[in-house]
Order: sequence, then structure tokens, then C-alpha cells
Amino acid sequence: MSVRWYPAVVERAKDGFGVVFPDVSGCTSAGDTAEEALRNAAEALEGHIELLVEHGEPVPEPGPPDAPVPDWLGEDVDVVVRVLVPVEMPGRAVRLNITLDEGLVRRIDRAARALGMSRSGFLAEAARRMLRERGDGQGKEAA
Repeated sequence: MSVRWYPAVVERAKDGFGVVFPDVSGCTSAGDTAEEALRNAAEALEGHIELLVEHGEPVPEPGPPDAPVPDWLGEDVDVVVRVLVPVEMPGRAVRLNITLDEGLVRRIDRAARALGMSRSGFLAEAARRMLRERGDGQGKEAA
């Protein structure tokens, strides 16, 4: 499991703070505080990378952390801080054999279909969300 660190620019906005990733086109985040914007940025980056992989799009390499602020941000951008945001890169799929209650499997399958997902994709997303909520994300594996 590899982790990449993407440079992010936190900027002051009219209604809080925004975060942009110069190397990941279209990936942005926001929050009422800089801290909230950064927490949201980690989640946005993870989701963006997952979607790129899911759609067969190339995942951009992170640029150097000391690269100049991109021109497309504009000259009047109010940069609060520049940080590196970690993201766990998706690995290859591993087949598992698990045992679940059949009623639960039916509920999972119905929910997955309603969302246009596979059973595996649904379970993986549920696991990611629970790990994020517990604070066990970003490379913190149990031994």
C-alpha cells in the first residue's frame, strides 16, 4: 500500500476557506475554518483519486511542495498556508471469502443496486467510511 503526498493550497474565501490541489485538476475542498477545509480536502482527494482509477483515467503524480502557486489561481488569491495532504493509493483488488447473514447480504445487494454499485464496491465504500469515522484511515493498519 503506497501513500502519495499532494501539495495543497489553502486560500481564504468570502465565506470561509478553500483548498485546491494544483496537480489534481478539479479536486477542491472548502470549510468554515482552515482546519475543516483541510479535513475535507483529505476526503476530497481520496474520493477524486478513487474515481480516476475507477474510470481508467491516469492518476497525476504530485509535484514538488515548493512549486510556485499556479497562475490559474489568480493574482489576488489570499494563500493562508500550503500543505502536503496524504492519500492512500488504490492497490490491486484482492478476492476475499467472507461470511455474512443472508438477510444482510440481500439488504446490501438492494442498496448497492439502488446506488448503481457492485456488492464489492458497496462494501469497500462502507469500510472506507467507517475507517474515516474511527480515524483509522490513511495507512493506519492494525497489526
